Amino acid sequence: MSSTSAARYRKPVPHSQSTNPVGEQEKAELKAAVKQQAAATSAGLSVLDVLRILGGILLLSSGLSYLSTNGESMTWGYNAWWTRAREWKAVLQREVHLTDQELLQYDGTDPNKPIYLALNGTIYDVSISPQTYGPGGSYHFFAGRDAARAFLTGCFQEDATPDLRGVEQMYIPIDPEQKPDATPEDIEKARNRKSLTAGERKNRHAQELRQARKQVTDGLENWHKMFRGEKGKKYYRVGEVKREEGWMEKLPVRKLCEQAEKGRPIRKYD
Repeated sequence: MSSTSAARYRKPVPHSQSTNPVGEQEKAELKAAVKQQAAATSAGLSVLDVLRILGGILLLSSGLSYLSTNGESMTWGYNAWWTRAREWKAVLQREVHLTDQELLQYDGTDPNKPIYLALNGTIYDVSISPQTYGPGGSYHFFAGRDAARAFLTGCFQEDATPDLRGVEQMYIPIDPEQKPDATPEDIEKARNRKSLTAGERKNRHAQELRQARKQVTDGLENWHKMFRGEKGKKYYRVGEVKREEGWMEKLPVRKLCEQAEKGRPIRKYD
């Protein structure tokens, strides 16, 4: 048989045997890469996906809280200042700096101006309550001024001033003999009290003075919380009162008003 005839009857080579080995390797590598990507995808959410989900939930919750509380809070009642939308609005606005004289212009008598009051140098916007702080309101005398002393003593007419010197005396106890409304029992105990040395009296006074000053600080902070809006009122801070250095020394030293003097506690004796 000739070579031509042999070639004619030669069996064809199977397709699998004729494939290029290099092509098979590329297919295998591609298949492995696809499997690897599929495994990575199905393994779970990425950190970015988790952050996106949490951010969406937080945004939705804040929006619902804002709508439900009429803009009072974006955190469902947790009322720290940074959670209140109006506080951020105030931050974005220009901070107010007024002298005591300029502050008087914001007492509510001008309908084109907000109602401000100050407490120990901090100015608050109380425009939301014109029935309280506006003309004719029960606390109109606080509007347009810093009456920090009156907030503590309760003497609204006499103590409409930011001068707090000596106000701590209202918290320092006095002996029963000096108190007209002291009970006979308190007076009897005072008569039988042990005499103190000069050093003991000095230490007692220092302790009572320290506690009294803390009560002043706590009392003011309680009012600050209200005007910052932490007690549900829609008030907020807008700025500070401008005062020259040494302004307090130019004022006469005030005595405790009658109401504050009468309210002083009785010193107790065992």
